[in-house]
Formats: sequence, structure tokens, C-alpha cells
Amino acid sequence: MKRPFSCPSFAAERISRRHAIKVGGLGLLGLTLPGLLRAEAAQTVLGRPPSARAKSVVFLFQYGGPSHVDMFDMKPGAPETIRGPHKPISSKADGIQVSERLPETAKIMDKVTLIRSMRHTMTNHISAAYYALSGHAPATDDQRLRDSIDLFPGYGSVVDLLSPIGGEMPTSVSYPYVISDGSVVPGQHASFLGKNHDPFFFTQDPNSPNFALPELSLPANISFERMQARRELQQFVDQQARLMDNPAARGFDAYYDKAMAMLQSPRLRQAFNLAEEPAVVRDAYGRTTYGQSCLLARRLVEAGSKFVTVYFSESIGGQSAEGGGWDTHGFNNTRMFPIIEKYHLPITEHTLPTFLNDLETRGLLDSTLVVWMGEFGRTPKINKNVSRDHWPHCYTTLLAGGGVKRGFVYGASDETGSYPAEKPVRPDDLAATIYHLLGIDPHTEVRNTQQRPVLIADGKPVLDVIA
Repeated sequence: MKRPFSCPSFAAERISRRHAIKVGGLGLLGLTLPGLLRAEAAQTVLGRPPSARAKSVVFLFQYGGPSHVDMFDMKPGAPETIRGPHKPISSKADGIQVSERLPETAKIMDKVTLIRSMRHTMTNHISAAYYALSGHAPATDDQRLRDSIDLFPGYGSVVDLLSPIGGEMPTSVSYPYVISDGSVVPGQHASFLGKNHDPFFFTQDPNSPNFALPELSLPANISFERMQARRELQQFVDQQARLMDNPAARGFDAYYDKAMAMLQSPRLRQAFNLAEEPAVVRDAYGRTTYGQSCLLARRLVEAGSKFVTVYFSESIGGQSAEGGGWDTHGFNNTRMFPIIEKYHLPITEHTLPTFLNDLETRGLLDSTLVVWMGEFGRTPKINKNVSRDHWPHCYTTLLAGGGVKRGFVYGASDETGSYPAEKPVRPDDLAATIYHLLGIDPHTEVRNTQQRPVLIADGKPVLDVIA
């Protein structure tokens, strides 16, 4: 076992007047305390062991649950009530077939590993999504699960604790939504590791013509020297006073130092400057929030960020062909297949191949692990609404780059895609695999809110997917 890392206690702690002045000063930048509590803290680099295969991870989370049997694990020999209306086509990888609705994706299957035997037992979106984002199962499968510092942190926060990059770039970034389903999904922040390990988070739309981050610029009438001198800042203290007893503000000095470093960082500002990308590149990714978010992920990895989480949608969706997630039950007289044919599959077909090809062309794919997954799959059996329901018992996760095999399938589902037929993989095992590829021992211990040692991953790395 690795020596446990000490995490901050969450006893209420008052912030000194000096801290308050800093909060007020950052208000000049649009960097109020709530915003700063989403920023990265500058950390000492612990070093990456020689076994690390990936320098960075891009986690593309497909909220709502995409159907494995309609995309990457089709069952053309199954009964009509299971196989669905789409036919499989051959891909560039021998023996791997995908949906006929994904012809461009078929051309990049020689770059990926498919794990076709993912499985767990969480049938609700909140509990299953938390499991997917943290690698830790909740105690019960309950849609009423609420975010709490007693629950485990997301992957990016663990990486920030154990293998931060240091300097002015954030180790972990997540955007462009806070995902929820009635309540906020846990696993999107640092939880008991402390707010200084939260991802750098924003909700601005990268597809907006006015996309910019106010955190990265000063108002025109405020000079950086004035900010450094912290003059005339006391007027901002009162408006922040209600936050002064917030225990999440522990370690505020690190936030302040990081914010100042960000303001002086041409590299970070440039990474967010999507306008400098040629129009042909932006068009290739797709002029959608998700497409431009993936392009931004490439730029962040290029600039040095280590863990980038892109959320496909804000909600589970599934009842509209204009937006939302993959939760296509067929409720309210909607139907799954017309919706995914018009929206989900085209946006995936437009973006995923472009992203992987762009990473490869720029020499980034071998060092960047791409994870494409939802919280579960969908029922192999088509329901009475000619759609599919939740199915965590067997689904597919796509991995690419970062040291994983190319054109490879790990595990298999049974003849209907209902259960793993061989080599089942839990989210715990996938978490251990991600950490292992980053050179982080997945059995490293950290301290929870009770100061008890807990493992960052309870599973075992799936070593057979590693090249």
C-alpha cells in the first residue's frame, strides 16, 4: 500500500482579513470566491513513474446511456425485437463491426480498443453516473443520491492530488455543463480531497461566437499592477462576507496564487482562443457545443492539461432530436431510433473520428488516453415504445491512445448483448486502468472525511488492453 495522503479537514475555519481582501480583489477579475473554488491549486509535481503510458486523459462522458447494441456491439443474428433496425458494417479493424449509421467512425476503429463486457448493477442515472465518474459504487442504487463530501472525488481531482502538473496550467478541466438529473450528479469535483483539487470548471459554450472566459482577463479600466497592489479592494469585502465561514474555502492562498498565475499565462489564454483555429478545422469538429468542446480538449491537452472531462449533455435528455443526452426510452410519444438517427449518432459520427484523427496527426494520440463511455447501456430488448431502457448489466466503453491496443476488442457479450459472456469489467477496473496508464498506483490510499484510508480504486487494471 502507498502511504496515505493527508486531506484537509472540513471544520469551519474563519478566513483572515488578508484573505477577505484577496477575495475582494479577485472580484475585480470576475474571480469571486465561488468561481475560485472551482479553480486548480498550484501543487508540487510528484513525478510520474516510468510505467506511465499516458501523459493526459480526455474523458468524453455520454450522459444518459448510449445503446451498445446499436453502435459498437451489434447483434444482427438476434431476434428482431433485439437487433434493431440498423445493420452492422465492417470497419478498418479486422473483425470489428459498427452501425451502418457510423461509416466515418468505422474508419477509425483501427485506432481503438472496445471493452464489450462492462457491467454493474446501478440502474438509476444519478448512482450510475457517479459510479462512472469516480470509479466507486454508491452504497445503494438510489436516484435520490445527493452530492456530498462523503462521496468519492472524480478522476481529475485524484490526478490533481497525486500527479499535478504545476505551473499556470490547470491539471484538471471540466466543461461545459454541471450534469444533473433532478439533483447534481456526485463525482464532478474533489469532494473530501478538498476544494483546491476541484477541476477548473466553466459553463460557457465553446460554440458561441463570443466564447471567452472572464476569469482570464482584467476589466479594461483595471491594470494588473493595480490588482497586484490590492488597492481599493475593501469595498468588495462586504459582498463576499457571507462566504467567509464557508469551510470549502480552506487553502484559499493557493487559489489566489493560481488565479494570479492564470492572469499572466499566455499559454492558458491561447489554449482557450478557439478563434485562432482555421475555419476548416472548426467545421470538421462540427459547429456544435460538443464538437467545439472536443476541439478545446485537444488544445488543452496540447497546452499541458492532464485530465479533461467533456460532458456530451447537461441532462439525460432522450426525448428530443435537438439536444440532450442518450436516455431514449420513447417516453411521451417519442421514439428512440428517429431521435438517435437525427441527433446522437450524427454528432458522434462528426466529432469522434475528427478528434482521434486530429490527435494522431498532431502526434498526441499515443500520449493521450481517450475514454468514450456512458453510465450504462440500453436494454437489448426493444420496449413497447419501440425504444430501449436502462441496462447496466452489459455495455461497451471505447478507449483510444494513451498506451492501449489498436483495433482490439476486450471481453464479449452474450448472443443478445444482455450479459458479459467473458472477461467482465467493472467501472472500478476501468478506474484502475486509467490510473495505471497515467503512472499512478491505483491502490494508493487517501484519507476520507473520517480520516480513514481509502483506495483511489478498488478494481484491478485491465492489463490486456495495454499495448
